[in-house]
Amino acid sequence: MSEFTVTVFRFAFFIILWLFVFGVAGVLKRDIFGAKKGSRKSRRGGKADRKAAPTPAPSRPAPAPAAPRQQAHPGSVRVTAGPLAGTFVTLSGAPVTFGRAPDNTIVISDDFASSHHARIVAANGSWVLEDLGSTNGTIVDGSPIHSPISLRIGTQITIGHTTLETQS
Repeated sequence: MSEFTVTVFRFAFFIILWLFVFGVAGVLKRDIFGAKKGSRKSRRGGKADRKAAPTPAPSRPAPAPAAPRQQAHPGSVRVTAGPLAGTFVTLSGAPVTFGRAPDNTIVISDDFASSHHARIVAANGSWVLEDLGSTNGTIVDGSPIHSPISLRIGTQITIGHTTLETQS
């Protein structure tokens, strides 16, 4: 091979190597910061819509008859520590989800939260918290959970740097 051909191959390899490096950097950026689906302003405006969206539950008519029994169980979840402190969601029969993805009921912008980290669902007249296979786990009253756990009033749930508490 001539010296010119070797130089062309070296240059092509150099370009391919840098394309690979930029590709890896792009994937890491999306993994850490999440994919942009819209501007921040539109995401902030959509939080109220996401809180209101779980209220009507046409696909889950079963919790409606169990409403009188649910009064002894938590009626809402309030964020007590973290960037969203003071935010609350009323438990109304539809699943409540937590995580970094914008389609969650409570969007937790935390590197220690998974895209779809955990959810609260109605089961047999009570509320059950499930970890959705998150990387860093979900802590309930100071202990990590490995299976769905029934919630009661005053239960503290920790996801990353965010702490939530069930309330009546």
